[in-house]
Amino acid sequence: MTPSPVPSPPPILVALVDDYDVVLKGLAHMFDDYRDRILIAEIDANATLTDRVDIVLYDSFAQPESDHPELHELARSSRAGRVVMYTWNFHPDLVQQARDQGVGGYLSKTLPARELVEALERVHRGEVVISEPPRRAGSALGLDWPGRREGITDREAEILALITQGKSNAEVASLTYLSPNTVKSYIRSVYRKIGVESRTQAVLWGVDHGFTPDHHRIDHWLGGP
Repeated sequence: MTPSPVPSPPPILVALVDDYDVVLKGLAHMFDDYRDRILIAEIDANATLTDRVDIVLYDSFAQPESDHPELHELARSSRAGRVVMYTWNFHPDLVQQARDQGVGGYLSKTLPARELVEALERVHRGEVVISEPPRRAGSALGLDWPGRREGITDREAEILALITQGKSNAEVASLTYLSPNTVKSYIRSVYRKIGVESRTQAVLWGVDHGFTPDHHRIDHWLGGP
């Protein structure tokens, strides 16, 4: 008698958290070839999810890093099975703080889709998965961010997004764990690329080109409006 085939496990239900639609849509498309293994719960909805998800994938683009209370509260949410940081920033203090807060994974934005899926599956099985700190490299193929079509790099875009949000250079440096001089260097590079000479002009350009948040998704996970 031929044994019955072993049914495949259901796909892992993943919710994406970041305030920029273009960032999350690019990330969601990375899973297009893996829909039998990863199912994206929502991107555009600005309403609170009522169902529990297996993994919340927290994209750090222009968001608070793991040393901020938002991530701690997210990790405690009864609707999130596990929380995974998805980031460029592998400062040792951030990695340790994420682990201390109960984050199940700390994954690099340089991971190709196949490796990202495998890492999420390991987290879902109960492992704590920490990527190797990447050497400076471009983001994984398929990711998107505001200004990419204008030639702005991923990290430059994050700096401009934070400036457009009204953050000072000191606040940007604190949020990104970059030195003030590095932040200034990114800002000068962005000014050249977008053809502006002042912060006010840069903010106005950012507002006109998608650098203001589309939502405040983290608020919904934390019980806000």
